[in-house]
Amino acid sequence: MEFTSILFYVFSAVLVLASLQVITTKNPVHAALFLVLAFFNAAGIWMLLKAEFLSIVLVLVYVGAVMVLFLFVVMMLDINLDKLRAGFWSHFPVAALVGVVVVLEMSAVLWKGFLRPDNHVPVAADQIGNTKYLGNMIFTQYTYAFEVAAAILLLAIVAAVALTLRRRKDVRFVDPADAVKVKRSDRVRIISMKPDTEARQTAHQGE
Repeated sequence: MEFTSILFYVFSAVLVLASLQVITTKNPVHAALFLVLAFFNAAGIWMLLKAEFLSIVLVLVYVGAVMVLFLFVVMMLDINLDKLRAGFWSHFPVAALVGVVVVLEMSAVLWKGFLRPDNHVPVAADQIGNTKYLGNMIFTQYTYAFEVAAAILLLAIVAAVALTLRRRKDVRFVDPADAVKVKRSDRVRIISMKPDTEARQTAHQGE
């Protein structure tokens, strides 16, 4: 058995165990951490399959951004675990049926690939690397689709900022334009005062 095959079985076993812990553990923070572990092992499997771009995207997007957001939301909210697990066993038969169907579909696809192993990867990808070949395809053959996707993402970012940027009366707001125009004389004012000697003499006499 090759070393890559051993790594594949190790990553797969840890991935299955971490996935089971995600749906069986009672603590939501622990479930999110087990999901991070599952993502890392899935990224390792993608790396073994020579899909470096998908592996890096899985770590950067899901582990680095999505799961951090999940952890913040879970830790900030007061989640009642009893209400969440109230209907677990009532929905278990339907969930188990859906899971079995998904497993059978994936098994059929994989078994068909094992019976007729066809190499669908272009020869150029083996010569220059998977990530570089994907970049060449995006900026040559799929340039229009890539630009449309970038425009949609930019529109989503602008819309999210516009929805969250609100002028509220109970929140202090600083205008950057006004802050730049402020001078030193507007912030600091020096007042010259005469020393109050009479008050000090009265205090000494009282002592």
